[in-house]
Amino acid sequence: MSQHEPAAAARRPARLGWLQKRLTHAQTQKNIFLLVAIAPAFGGYLLFTLYPNLLSVYYSLLDWDGISPAKFVGLSNYTAMLQDKYVWRSLLHNLLYMATVPLLVIFISLLLAYILTSKAYKGSSLFKLLFFFPNVLSTVVIALLWAFVYDGSIGILNALLRLIGINVGNFYWLGDVRTAIWAVIPPYVWGGVGLYVIIFVNAMTTIPKSLYESAVLEGASHLTRLVRITIPLIMPIIRVGALFLVLGSLKGFEHVLILTNGGPAGSTDVIGLYMFNLAFGKDYHNYGYASAVGMFLFVILIAAKLLMDKAMPNKSVEY
Repeated sequence: MSQHEPAAAARRPARLGWLQKRLTHAQTQKNIFLLVAIAPAFGGYLLFTLYPNLLSVYYSLLDWDGISPAKFVGLSNYTAMLQDKYVWRSLLHNLLYMATVPLLVIFISLLLAYILTSKAYKGSSLFKLLFFFPNVLSTVVIALLWAFVYDGSIGILNALLRLIGINVGNFYWLGDVRTAIWAVIPPYVWGGVGLYVIIFVNAMTTIPKSLYESAVLEGASHLTRLVRITIPLIMPIIRVGALFLVLGSLKGFEHVLILTNGGPAGSTDVIGLYMFNLAFGKDYHNYGYASAVGMFLFVILIAAKLLMDKAMPNKSVEY
């Protein structure tokens, strides 16, 4: 054995120990960096999401108007809520929006996205911009635009109907119980289609063109290609979009607030708006009862999420 080998063997454990210390130090620095990076977002989540939700659970057990001393009433708010006909009427309207808005948005967005990707129009970028334009507008602006469309005296809808020979006079679409609830649906759809067109176009561009070429050679129509190739391959994205639309239809109320404020005669009221008016209305302030309604809405949202997972399992398709 060479005289240098014992010295080298003695230095090897020292080098390994130094390397392990460096690796441990690097891992510690990485953990500290990750902790510092996520701390603001996690702190914001705790402060502005988790804490208010937990506080709402406590408020739902109180009889409190926000000013006078709170009175603990236990589950009385929940008992009263289950017997409140306005809660169930509002929930029925929510279910109507949930059954129509997501389906219309997904259907129209898929159709427009497929046309843009399959036809390869020269002005497709302009079409994307036009479709996305409503998403640039605020909810207030969209609602006010559609309020003008539905106006009885100067509204665009009545003018278009007169052009095709249908004279409805000065009919106020948002002021009649027969039409108000249906008139609220188009603003939701118009405001949501553009975003999902862009999302679906980007998803469709990732599908290999060879699949479509093979389908064309076999004589498949556009409808067959859309149903048998496009939709199955982008189904995970459709699923996420449908989930957001369903949950948004259940908890959203901004359009209804601006267009009708729940009227006429409560024919367009929804759970979110009813809860808002319970807490901040002009004639009634009861944060406890409003919080109980909010907890009811929270349970409905969880149930809707579970039903969506059951109806649309997260499965990927490969060809």
